Amino acid sequence: MLPNDTTRDTPAAPCDAAGATATLSPAQITGVVLAGGRGTRMGGVDKGLQLFHGTPLALHALRRLQPQVGSCLINANRHLDQYRAFDVPVVADTLPDYAGPLAGFVSALGRCATPYLVTVPCDSPLFPTDLVARLAAALVSEQADIAMASAPEPDERSGQLAMRAQPVFCLLPVHLLPSLQAFIAGGRRKIDTWTAQHQTTLVVFDDPRAFANANTLDQLQALQP
Repeated sequence: MLPNDTTRDTPAAPCDAAGATATLSPAQITGVVLAGGRGTRMGGVDKGLQLFHGTPLALHALRRLQPQVGSCLINANRHLDQYRAFDVPVVADTLPDYAGPLAGFVSALGRCATPYLVTVPCDSPLFPTDLVARLAAALVSEQADIAMASAPEPDERSGQLAMRAQPVFCLLPVHLLPSLQAFIAGGRRKIDTWTAQHQTTLVVFDDPRAFANANTLDQLQALQP
């Protein structure tokens, strides 16, 4: 359960001087780079340490995320000393056996010192530089529990672009931690099944490559023209 820390309570939606609903400030948001997976489709390598234009994927994601938030974490389960060299706190999964992205969510929520957490995977190096600002604006304007990115992706069968939610790109308040803990305790692991239990707003990004991810070394190479 969450510690008794009132500084992490989710505030009411902020208002500007005219009383209009404003957005969240970066200082209210912690970002986490999710790098705790097995890397199975990359042959079991630690995906976050694979190079993108000469920089480890996790470090590249961290540098892209840091200007958008007040503070950052990295979720990793191997080579922790190498991740600590990136000079942000590193949190390992509290669940065993590489339980998937939600394990990273729950570990980061447990360490988050701000009212909100935003999640990004280490293997999508082109995610938008205005990602957090747009998620935060939507979260407030829609009075939602969770803001999630959405973008066009090629359909596997037809090749035509279709809008798809990007559930590992989420902005959410830390007070949802008990809900997520209960969901995981029930043996469930799918992000979108959990987010469907809460009011979730989708934020549309138009660039088809914005959330392209590298599951294989060939895909990683393809993202580096």
